[in-house]
Amino acid sequence: MASQQAATETRAPHSKYSKRLILKTVLEGGTGLVGQTIVIGGWVKSSNEVRKEPLPPPAVAGDTPAAAKDVTCVEILQTRIPFFRSIMKVLGGNHNPGRGKLESIVQQLPPPPSVVVLQVSDGSCVPSLQVLVDSSIAPPIQVMATGTCILVEGILQQPTVNVRGKHAIELRVEKIMHVGTVVQDKYPLSKKRLPLDMLSDFPHFRPRTTTVASITRIRHSLTQATHTFFLNNGFLYVDMPIITTTDSEGFSDKFQVTTLLGKAIKKEAIAMDDTGGVSLETIKASINEKSKQVEELKRTESNREALVAALQDLRKTNELAAQLEAREKSKSGTSVKTERVKVEFSEDFFSRQTFLTASGRLHLESYACALGNVYSFGPRFRAQKLESKKQVAEMWMIELEIAFSQLEDAMNCADDFLKFVSKWVLENCSEDLKFLSKRVDPTIVDRLLSLTSSSFQRISYAEAMEVLKQVKNKNFEAKLELGMPLTEEHESYLVDEIYKRPVIIHNYPKELQPFYVRLNDDGKTVAAFDVVLPKAGKLIRASQNEERFNVLTTRIKELNLPKEQYEWYLDLRRHGTVMHSGFSLSFDLLVVYATGLIDVREVIPFPRSHGKATN
Repeated sequence: MASQQAATETRAPHSKYSKRLILKTVLEGGTGLVGQTIVIGGWVKSSNEVRKEPLPPPAVAGDTPAAAKDVTCVEILQTRIPFFRSIMKVLGGNHNPGRGKLESIVQQLPPPPSVVVLQVSDGSCVPSLQVLVDSSIAPPIQVMATGTCILVEGILQQPTVNVRGKHAIELRVEKIMHVGTVVQDKYPLSKKRLPLDMLSDFPHFRPRTTTVASITRIRHSLTQATHTFFLNNGFLYVDMPIITTTDSEGFSDKFQVTTLLGKAIKKEAIAMDDTGGVSLETIKASINEKSKQVEELKRTESNREALVAALQDLRKTNELAAQLEAREKSKSGTSVKTERVKVEFSEDFFSRQTFLTASGRLHLESYACALGNVYSFGPRFRAQKLESKKQVAEMWMIELEIAFSQLEDAMNCADDFLKFVSKWVLENCSEDLKFLSKRVDPTIVDRLLSLTSSSFQRISYAEAMEVLKQVKNKNFEAKLELGMPLTEEHESYLVDEIYKRPVIIHNYPKELQPFYVRLNDDGKTVAAFDVVLPKAGKLIRASQNEERFNVLTTRIKELNLPKEQYEWYLDLRRHGTVMHSGFSLSFDLLVVYATGLIDVREVIPFPRSHGKATN
């Protein structure tokens, strides 16, 4: 008896920075922790109430005195509630005075004792812990609502016979230390099995779902794998700036950074119409800028969707100009005197025009030219108005530069990296992968296993074009012409239907790549490659960068880029130049690949896309 009591009072060690024990530790410990007193905290996923077995009826003649010992009148009445209700049915009708009195007595009785069975999760693992709360410790209504947060102390035990479930261990609560209640009719997770897209307006609650919790743990594991791979292979981690004065690709739409919005700089009073301060001259100037941008995209952009978006933007601007011209003709000539706000970047915070960076590879080169192999991991921004499941305005990128290397070296690094992180997830996230295989995509594990063992198909852009032209039973939406970018449809067909494995496409036409990519000896193609995976699509963009000063300056001039913006970049070629290569990997798309989802917004904690920035 003494040993049993000692076991009951045994306390399991709690977390270092909290009084509680995380549920992953509890559930992995299983029956080996039975008898220990612990503190756990978490959120109620589901609940039900189990009535306790009724007390035996009071003793009658012939019973021993002990049979009715300690049985109170209330307990006797509680056992007779079903009997009283039967009497009320027989009496029938509210007009019967006997029924009314009896009903009043029954309503005044306290509810019979019960046990609330809670399934509690704290986000540390897929399964929940079964937690039993006696009605004498807390009213059932206080802890049963889905989403309620509890912090409780209790004893771990094997499941009781009268509580159904498949749990190997459960917690019988002895003390409640905290209850965070919810407003059930307003709580978005009160309904079961809600699709993720229905929770897009509540990203702050999404991680409480089992699916998003699994995605988050896999994302965390991929982050660990990323840093481990580069540490094991001699790379140094370097933080890259988010704010930059350089257009890193020469054609991307950028977010401007300024503190001048809303600050009127008075210059001169001019006549304006009633369009909110936008003049026809301003619109026409915008048309000229947008037209130049479209021409640049036609020459350099490898993303056909970006060109389509730019053309739509130009069309809308032309329509606005036509409306203003028509309005000016219909006006009587009366104008309103106001003042136009002109942005003087010399008076801005940085004294010049600045943007959120779309890529850190140019800046990363400066560290590669001094330290050898370097990498960075952080957010990158594109202001393209695209409706895409594979791109949003803010995405996290893994970027690296390898000094004294050529294009094939970067290919080998990309191959090794993808195999390493896939194996890491398989070994460290088996429980989450098993859950997502049931809930999202049953092929997740097989796809990751295939990636770790299969070789990558390497083909040139020209070879890819020829292979696709040989396809007879498929009509592609975009024409297959040399010099035109491969669309997502083309790439998917290559990896899913033709090669059925990851594909590396290299040696693109120079018009489809940024200005800094190294020009090949043919003068027409450049040393660049993309890695395309089944389901995820284009995951990596890579290149050997141009180290030759004269060739690089010629490319800048050909594309009509502002040379003064790239003087610091040209300095790297003037002083101690080196051959180098590297790549950019979309980390969010890697998570998409590992989780089996199809929309990148579902794997980003707080996604930012065109027209959408909740929280």
